[in-house]
Amino acid sequence: MTRQDLIDFCLTFTAAYEDYPFDDVTVDGAWTVMRHRANKKSFAFIYEGWGRLCVNLKCDPIEADFLRGAFDGVIPGYHMNKRHWNTVYLDGDVPVEELKRMITVSYDLIKPKVRARKK
Repeated sequence: MTRQDLIDFCLTFTAAYEDYPFDDVTVDGAWTVMRHRANKKSFAFIYEGWGRLCVNLKCDPIEADFLRGAFDGVIPGYHMNKRHWNTVYLDGDVPVEELKRMITVSYDLIKPKVRARKK
């Protein structure tokens, strides 16, 4: 999966958009932040680290720990809260379908909650 493939997949989620808060231009090597338009919360940070394409994804703490044990390509989140974020190496051992599931979970964790109306 390429950087653009990753961005394109993230953009399939409702109200998702890409942002470049750390760089003036969208050049190779820039940190791409995928956010939800309604609350501006981030669900994916896409960047080049250690000569590899990486993505930081939000995760439930128990699942985060499980994924780190299950895949060599999943480590505690770089520059993030290590309890709630994982870094995934895209050239690692994480299958594409599992990566997409992890992105979906990350998006679901940050999207605005729908509250029931009181009657």
